[in-house]
Amino acid sequence: MTYIQQLGTRAKAAENLIRGITTAQKNAALIAIAESLSANSDLILRENLKDLEAARKNERTEAFIERLTLNDKRIEGICESLREIAALPDPIGEVVGGGQARDGFSITKKRVPLGVIGVIYESRPNVTADAAALCLKSGNVCVLRGGSDAFNSAKCIADLMRNALDACGITPDCVILVEDTSREAATELMKLNDCIDVLIPRGGAGLIRSVVQNSTVPVIQTGEGNCHVYVDENCDTDMAVQIADNAKTQRPSVCNAIETLLIHENSAAIILKSLEKLWAGKVEIYGCEKTAKLIAVSRIATEEDYATEFNELIISIKVVGSLDEAISHINRFGTRHSECIVTRDFANALKFQEQIDAAAVYVNASTRFTDGNVFGLGAEIGISNQKLHARGPLGLRELTSYKYLIHGNGEIRN
Repeated sequence: MTYIQQLGTRAKAAENLIRGITTAQKNAALIAIAESLSANSDLILRENLKDLEAARKNERTEAFIERLTLNDKRIEGICESLREIAALPDPIGEVVGGGQARDGFSITKKRVPLGVIGVIYESRPNVTADAAALCLKSGNVCVLRGGSDAFNSAKCIADLMRNALDACGITPDCVILVEDTSREAATELMKLNDCIDVLIPRGGAGLIRSVVQNSTVPVIQTGEGNCHVYVDENCDTDMAVQIADNAKTQRPSVCNAIETLLIHENSAAIILKSLEKLWAGKVEIYGCEKTAKLIAVSRIATEEDYATEFNELIISIKVVGSLDEAISHINRFGTRHSECIVTRDFANALKFQEQIDAAAVYVNASTRFTDGNVFGLGAEIGISNQKLHARGPLGLRELTSYKYLIHGNGEIRN
């Protein structure tokens, strides 16, 4: 039996063990984990420093290092998310439907865990805690396979979580970290159908594509975010500038930051001049020819630029002639993640929301809000941009399935 098969067998055994855990036990464990992570923040930061030093030695980009970095504020944010998850209603056992069948027996449709969830992710250490906590509260076992760049941080967090679970009388194998970060181990995990019920990749386009193409285990596709802000002809210009700036620069390395700004030609001059001053020396601009006539650009934007998730302080800009052109552009180049229109026109706002194919469609608000914590989910295991099973931030309910419970009185089918 290989190392990955051993982990899968342990995970499947843990799934049977946690089926009887009460909501109170799960909540107590989550609080204990939060207290442990907070109390051991210095240890977590020391391990994170090892990852950061290796990333700099390997000449990783600043955007990559920003995603990898933990600090006191981010650790406390992780702990607060754990507390929020503990405070949320437990979805397991919720009755979501049912009734009386025509043949006399009763049917109850009840929410149940998915089972064993594999999470393959890259350089975000917080995913270790968020994914494990959401899986625990929703009655699932998680098998976590993080990237080698964040290994020390992830292992430290996972070890602390496992110790806290053990102290609470819950099997530590509810949370299993794959310590082999090789590509071969990840590929084997993708084919562990006997033990893994679903895989969730969280990372860049390359990782997601690899999992989708190679996995025989069912996949919930998440993460890739080529997001847009469209500034309409009739808009509040100050609002448009603030939203575009926030959506691009507040944290450019994340999937809900925008990569393209679309501006109606009648609004372009004033908006672009304001952004040029605001972004001077900070944001690199790839613009269409109309943009280049209004402000300085680094280069003329190409179709490849419009299709690129930069994850850094680079933006492509296109001046469009109509709302329809903006919608067409977004539906062609977007990744169905988060899109925004800035407008005073109610009809245009409705049309944008109806015709844009994305998990989250905003009117007059930054795309940066697409986040499980902000949406009241406590945290997220990822943001799904597919259409099957779950869409948008994956919280507790999205990590469940359901089963039908049938009660009869001797009925037989003729």
